[in-house]
Amino acid sequence: MRLEVQSVERAFGGHAVLDGISLVLEPGTIGCVLGPSGCGKTTLLRVIAGFEPVDGGRVLGDGRLLAAPGVHVPAPERRVGMVFQEHALFPHLDVLGNVAFGLQSRPAADRRARALELIAAVGLEGLESRRPHELSGGQQQRVALARALAPGPSLLLLDEPLSSLDVELRQRLGAELRAILKRYGTTALLVTHDQQEAFAIADEVGVMRAGRLEQWATPYDLYHQPATRFVAEFVGLGTFLPGRCLQDGTVETALGLARAPHAAHCPCTPGSGVDLLLRPDDVVHDDASPQTAEVVRKAFRGADFLYTLRLADGTQVLSLVPSHHDHRIGERIGIRLETDHVVAFSPQHECGASAPGTAARLPAR
Repeated sequence: MRLEVQSVERAFGGHAVLDGISLVLEPGTIGCVLGPSGCGKTTLLRVIAGFEPVDGGRVLGDGRLLAAPGVHVPAPERRVGMVFQEHALFPHLDVLGNVAFGLQSRPAADRRARALELIAAVGLEGLESRRPHELSGGQQQRVALARALAPGPSLLLLDEPLSSLDVELRQRLGAELRAILKRYGTTALLVTHDQQEAFAIADEVGVMRAGRLEQWATPYDLYHQPATRFVAEFVGLGTFLPGRCLQDGTVETALGLARAPHAAHCPCTPGSGVDLLLRPDDVVHDDASPQTAEVVRKAFRGADFLYTLRLADGTQVLSLVPSHHDHRIGERIGIRLETDHVVAFSPQHECGASAPGTAARLPAR
């Protein structure tokens, strides 16, 4: 299915939960809406599934109008499957019965064959006769996925599908979930608050805040080219380094000079202040560098340390350093800026040519 969400609005008690949401999901693509609790993610899924009407805008599937003010195609007629956060398995049915539940219109032999195919696809062969209470959380999630895929939905919606699992299992099942969806060519949209889960599973990710979609892009572009300060702060680790634009087209910072953007890219005009977004891999530990910083915090991550470093002017930045460089708190270490580009935001929204908080890419010097 080609999913189109066009300026969708939904309010409860006068409070706008969805405020002009627009996105397009091409057939066979896995999309994800990422955002904090209460931002409207689940309501968006429920609108697409047909469990909630819209107050404004439209939802289309393969060009067919599914929802608009005064138009509401019932959920069973949309060919949309949904995997709920709490699995919602039938406790009185075994694995085979749960997976085959949505296939009642098919002949018995076809129902069984299709259910067994999906059970094998999610790695549960040999567990067909077990009841949900006899399964682990990860196995229950696999049953819920197989049950949703069994009828062959045109679109699969997943509401925080892995949130109840531990971190290690969540990472493994995330990779398996993506592989299964790609194997069947399923168009899918999931919602989560976990960016690692979003990046591991989805082809395209939207970052949502207070009912609005701040950016819809690939995981790579969200990380390296965030459109707003909220996206920059929500996606990945990073810090903002204050800078000031100079007449010669550079930005002066406590870590040295960076090239300024072209005038059309604002907000960098001579004399204006900017905040440069630095990721931990932008700040490199270098013993030969004359620029030093004080280690104020450290987090051991196995292959590396994540250091929080204080510059001479008091600004703090993050740096990923190989774990054999085990420095003490309070020690000063050499660092240098090493980036292909950084991203700049206007701290006081000084640029009139761009929306507040709009980012500009700066090639590093």
